[in-house]
Amino acid sequence: MKASKLTEAQKAFILKQGEEGTSVAEICRKAGIGQSTYFAWKKKCGGL
Repeated sequence: MKASKLTEAQKAFILKQGEEGTSVAEICRKAGIGQSTYFAWKKKCGGL
């Protein structure tokens, strides 16, 4: 499996933006990730 180019802090920041109401499409476009990646992270680390 390929290692992520983003740190845990960056992942947490991206997930926090989603919780604040920013659209997932906009978050993913700015971060350069796919929506499936975003939702996988949310499932794995959502409540942290």
